[in-house]
Amino acid sequence: MPAGYGLDGFAHEALTWAWVEEQLTAARNYWVCTTRGNGLPHAMPVWGLWLHGAVYFSTDPESLKARNIARQPEIVVHLESGDDVVVLEGTAERVTDAAVLAEFADAYDVKYNIRVEPDNPDFGFYRLQPRKALAWRETDFPSSATRWRFEG
Repeated sequence: MPAGYGLDGFAHEALTWAWVEEQLTAARNYWVCTTRGNGLPHAMPVWGLWLHGAVYFSTDPESLKARNIARQPEIVVHLESGDDVVVLEGTAERVTDAAVLAEFADAYDVKYNIRVEPDNPDFGFYRLQPRKALAWRETDFPSSATRWRFEG
């Protein structure tokens, strides 16, 4: 981040990863940001889950976000709040493992009281395991701003 944000090289870790996971678990809506074929951005909210260290969500395989992911899987997922901020970056991947999909469907039903159907072709299931994460609280920014990198 630019020096003007007062982060002094972003070296501190004021927030814990446990705090980030709490935010991701509690979130109702997740914004999925993809890139259209013409290079323009596309952002849409989805319901999803934080499960096994990744954001899982579903969308119709013919939706614009699914078509964007198929062509360019690098995406950003962030939560709604501008006060308690969590932003994840990484590569989305299609999920087809039956056991994982069953676990997703069960947890999704508990969270949203709606059962998704893993065998329904109108549902595409995706996972974003973050390579980078940014988080901060607006009330104590910049001292709470923290970043994580998970890539090798």
